Amino acid sequence: MQKGIIKLMKLPELVLQFFNFTLWASAIEFIGALLIVAYALAALLALLRTRDVTFARLLVTDGVIAGLSFKLAATLLKLVVLQTWQQILMFSVIFILRIALKRLFTWERTRIQLQRDRLSMRDIG
Repeated sequence: MQKGIIKLMKLPELVLQFFNFTLWASAIEFIGALLIVAYALAALLALLRTRDVTFARLLVTDGVIAGLSFKLAATLLKLVVLQTWQQILMFSVIFILRIALKRLFTWERTRIQLQRDRLSMRDIG
């Protein structure tokens, strides 16, 4: 009979773990890192197959933008567990850096795409 009571008491702990925001934030951040690595590997394979550096660069920037979106979401989720001013300051710095990096890579992707379009128009004309 005691084992049944112990199992029932562990169920709320399991439910609490499901709502552990730090765990979810870490999982989402890990997915973001995996996305960046996967796109980088795909870009490397594309570069080896096609020798098209522009396409490989576009793949890498797409991966970084997608990965940073996940990492930004994880950072926002971590906001729930901040308790001290030092943690809030650190969160703010990381948040601003990730937003800046995402904008930088979006700008770079647009620049690469425009450069590629100009080259293809020159080849056609």
